[in-house]
Amino acid sequence: MPRRFAFIVAVVLSVISLSTSAAGAAPAVIGGEKASLAQHPYAVYLVDSHGTQFCGGVIVSRTAVATAAHCAATVPIGELSVVAGREDKRSQDGVVRAVSAAWQHPDFRTPQQGSDVAVLTVRGSLPYRPAGLARDPNRYPAGTTATVLGWGRLADGGDRSDYLRQATVPLADDSTCHTAYPEYSATSMLCAGYPNGGIDACKGDSGGPLVVGDTVVGIVSYGDGCGKPGKPGMYTRVTSFADDIAAHAGLS
Repeated sequence: MPRRFAFIVAVVLSVISLSTSAAGAAPAVIGGEKASLAQHPYAVYLVDSHGTQFCGGVIVSRTAVATAAHCAATVPIGELSVVAGREDKRSQDGVVRAVSAAWQHPDFRTPQQGSDVAVLTVRGSLPYRPAGLARDPNRYPAGTTATVLGWGRLADGGDRSDYLRQATVPLADDSTCHTAYPEYSATSMLCAGYPNGGIDACKGDSGGPLVVGDTVVGIVSYGDGCGKPGKPGMYTRVTSFADDIAAHAGLS
């Protein structure tokens, strides 16, 4: 099912062997943390006509935002807006821009079938630094550390975050992705996460960026729950769609 994702915080028990041969368990909290728009000014979220946040996105030009196609298809264009420059959803910081046009990849059917990418054109401008688009697939091998950003749920079935959050996850190899999701296509998808889970994106984060530095390598697409062992998060592979995104964002 589509993942309108948020970062989860999982609590795990680590067994510690003491020098006296006694053993004890110590709790360790893993998962996301608050993020700063000073570092990631291109992170945005999408709202409906009631101002309710339902997906994320990423600024790719002064007038355009990349997101997931299943996000763009959720709300009619006339009821869709982009909120930029606002870390805390309860504040009035930043700008709200109505969407004037939306391009969805023509091959998109469902997130599980790939091509889950869209570009939203806004009325007015977005006065924040855009993110770059990954173009060279060989530059981001398995094991590369990436950062996923969003305002979605803090746990599977939990509340959505009021603040922008971030989590660090490694890109997984194609074999791992295919084992977790038999429908996986290395052409249009990538996956990221730890084998034991615990750090992930969750509902409400779909459409948000997975970045290496300030370059978007993935767009949050879907997954099986949030942070489950053996179930990394699934993302649209930006290197496969960078030319399409650039063309519809007015970059080429």
